[in-house]
Amino acid sequence: MTYLDALQTTLAAEHATLFVGGYLGAQTSASADPTLYEALRTSYDVHRARRDELTAFVVAEGGEPVAAEASYDLPGVVTGDSAAIRAEALRVEQACGTTYGYLVANAPSEQRRWAVDVLVDSARRELALGGSPRPSPGR
Repeated sequence: MTYLDALQTTLAAEHATLFVGGYLGAQTSASADPTLYEALRTSYDVHRARRDELTAFVVAEGGEPVAAEASYDLPGVVTGDSAAIRAEALRVEQACGTTYGYLVANAPSEQRRWAVDVLVDSARRELALGGSPRPSPGR
């Protein structure tokens, strides 16, 4: 996999994460579960910024950024079911973090720091959503 391929794969993962994350946020109540609501809102903002950065990286590498799909499979969670929403948010964050692991492995040394920082941030977000520590890809 080339660095540009890894960027495109990671950008596609961010598109999916934003779509599902927006859906999960809409199923969450700020008054019923303010901690989860805030975690999802913050996560959405972070992933949107990452998507924008990845888009710029793809362009800088001479690529045409992969577009978001028209829709993505959505989880079957019930509005207000905080445990199910949290579990799905964790699953999505873990999948996105795994993709960043591939970006770290394929990034040239001068671009690797950003990918490592994002991977660490993703791991922290997983922990905040109730995940357990796990080895980083490649370890």
